[in-house]
Amino acid sequence: MTISQYTLPQFIVDAFTDTVFKGNPAAVCLLDEWLSDNTLQNIARENNLSETAFTVKNDDYYELRWFTPGGEIDLCGHATLATAFVLFQFKEKEAENLTFETQSGELVVTRKAEYYELNFPVYSMQQVPVTSEMEEAIGVRPLEAWLGRDLVCILPHENDVIAATPDFDKVKALDGLLLNITARGEKYDTVTRSFAPKISIEEDPVCGSGHCHVIPLWANKLGQVEFRAYQASERSGVLICCLEGNRIYLSGKAALYSRGEIYVTD
Repeated sequence: MTISQYTLPQFIVDAFTDTVFKGNPAAVCLLDEWLSDNTLQNIARENNLSETAFTVKNDDYYELRWFTPGGEIDLCGHATLATAFVLFQFKEKEAENLTFETQSGELVVTRKAEYYELNFPVYSMQQVPVTSEMEEAIGVRPLEAWLGRDLVCILPHENDVIAATPDFDKVKALDGLLLNITARGEKYDTVTRSFAPKISIEEDPVCGSGHCHVIPLWANKLGQVEFRAYQASERSGVLICCLEGNRIYLSGKAALYSRGEIYVTD
């Protein structure tokens, strides 16, 4: 079996912010061809960020995959924004739109001045009973709980979201891939935090796919479709959201932290 050495361009981008050390950092690897899943996973594990995005150009679109340190994931907002930012800045400087083929179907990112607008699918959810296990995991009893890919727990007040100190072992025992806790905000329409210990991420600093769960719930409750959403992690981030049917537009800024090369065998 032949083993090849690869030198790969890799960028680290802070997404949903215009300031480094804020928002959600993602690594972006530009590939000429796909490497083995094992190598992709090892790169993501070595980077040890919430997500590493890998992309390969195919005619007029890009194939895109996302890996956490704990495995591949079906949808990731901040790493998609980060990938689009890198491509717009370094590869597709004249483009206004980029199309990505992913596990979640076709995703389009549009450059709008200093913002990058992601066109994402909405997750279907069903309401589930609030349990003592949820309360013990979060430290606050939710008002409501909803389940899609992720578990979403609506808390009484934004301060409950901001001050929460989840028990991650107990979070792992809950249904859903991620746990998103959310409440109405005063300065922002919604305040949310996202936790993913099942995939080796205690807290996702700013979670785009989490807002594909959260925003449809709040849209139904508040009777509005446009939101300024705040992610209340230590790094923090802001998402501009607009719901249109079964699609959601997530807009944010991005800041380049690093540009370099990695050296791997496959």
